[in-house]
Amino acid sequence: MVEFHDLPKAESCRRIDFDRIEIAHGLVKGSWILIVSGTKPYINMRVELMPLIYVQQPEYWGIEVVGCLSGIGLPAIGAYTVSLPLDGITGTKGIEVIGATHSEKRKIPPP
Repeated sequence: MVEFHDLPKAESCRRIDFDRIEIAHGLVKGSWILIVSGTKPYINMRVELMPLIYVQQPEYWGIEVVGCLSGIGLPAIGAYTVSLPLDGITGTKGIEVIGATHSEKRKIPPP
């Protein structure tokens, strides 16, 4: 069986940068939602927030901002806003949002 980290990397997806991070209260008391916004280099690029995989809970759980293209990229800058519930993917102190050229750590209050 091949280990996950030994598999080849995807060619159609890359980390992209973000401009703004917001952490909002979720619908359930003690839950949080990460909201990230920025600009994408291709108008037809799909942007997602992808949590990293850990064996043990880290201090700051890494969450990558990933842009994926399928087919031909239409080179026109467009705005994006994506969100992700943080249930089960926070570190002991918080999260770290990871873009192409920078990252930001944010503390998350305990539930």
